Amino acid sequence: MNAGTLFGFAWRNVRRLPDPVARGLFDVAAFLAWARRGEGVRRLEANLARVRPGASRRDLRRLSLANMRGYMRYYCESFQLPGFTREQVDARVRPVNAGAVQAELLAGRSVIFALGHCGNWDLAGAWATRHLGGIVAVVEHLEPEELFREFLAFREGLGMTVVPFEKGGSVFRRLVTEMRSGSKVAVLLADRDLTAGGLEANLLGHPVRVAAGPAALAVTAGIPIFTTRIWHERLRGEQRRRAGSPWGVVIEFAAPLMADRSAPRPAEVERLTQAWVDLLGEKISEHPQDWHMLQKVFVADLDPERLARAGSKEAAGS
Repeated sequence: MNAGTLFGFAWRNVRRLPDPVARGLFDVAAFLAWARRGEGVRRLEANLARVRPGASRRDLRRLSLANMRGYMRYYCESFQLPGFTREQVDARVRPVNAGAVQAELLAGRSVIFALGHCGNWDLAGAWATRHLGGIVAVVEHLEPEELFREFLAFREGLGMTVVPFEKGGSVFRRLVTEMRSGSKVAVLLADRDLTAGGLEANLLGHPVRVAAGPAALAVTAGIPIFTTRIWHERLRGEQRRRAGSPWGVVIEFAAPLMADRSAPRPAEVERLTQAWVDLLGEKISEHPQDWHMLQKVFVADLDPERLARAGSKEAAGS
């Protein structure tokens, strides 16, 4: 059974399980993956060591276990998500500082959400499609193709307009067109560079490579970036009953970042990129158990040849 078939099976069947059973199964999966300490878990712990530099090895192991449990909770909730009622989605999501976002959209302007691989971004997206509307999400083109198609169908089923990320494609031009066509939200998971053309920024004192997309789009389209921070929280009482789960997510929108379109474009893209990375880093530091980064992102860990290619591409772009 390949990954696409497995994910398709999970989307069709996990929602049919009682919630405690589903959560229990995915919690066991998290523990087994953590105990096996494969490449992804080792990379996660290396990333967390930079986020929590004073943590002991024992503390890092505890933190990585909490992180893996949250990561498997994300998958469990996402597989269940097509079966959630509107009331359940609303009860599981607590927005913070959404007023400025809603004001921009009500005025007919588009916005950008720059977010990281934190909490449950798909549950956040399901809430946003109903309460904000016009969600345009760029997604990584996963392999195998069957797995990508399953994710595509899942997110389109939530009401999102999905733009597959293709190297050398016209994703950016399409995003600019979409943002200029009315009140839309560009959702960009940007804390990891999928190309050799991302930007270097400083995350909690360490150089990282992140996507240039949020800042480049803000400069080109003249629209604000809202750094969007997501983490899990425990639910209690009536809210827990309505949610049908002991877990929900917080979506916190930081203050908007606006481009100075009179400034030189390369410098402004770099400034805005560092600004949203700083805002995201604040919450990664507070909630490291919710930053599900199992890949290389810090410059010190990246392939030197890739970095050389990236440097050449940045110079050509400038």
